[in-house]
Amino acid sequence: MEDSVFLTLTQNVLILILILSTPILIVSMVVGLVISIFQAVTQIQEATLTFVPKIIAGILTMIILLPWMLNMFVSRINEMFEYIQTFIK
Repeated sequence: MEDSVFLTLTQNVLILILILSTPILIVSMVVGLVISIFQAVTQIQEATLTFVPKIIAGILTMIILLPWMLNMFVSRINEMFEYIQTFIK
């Protein structure tokens, strides 16, 4: 396998990871920001208060977006296998 093929496949895998993780990270960041604003307003300085809502929001986001994530993953992996097949022949 040539270096360019390996680098292209690695780049595609990293882009796929970014695409699939972005919605969960954005939702967790927004929930964390809202809780931080709430803590600043009420002057509650409890560090563990942010973890549970962020985890719940991340899990709910995964449950809601799971069909889209699976569809994206399967289609991208199929594209990568087709790309590999062109170089095997």
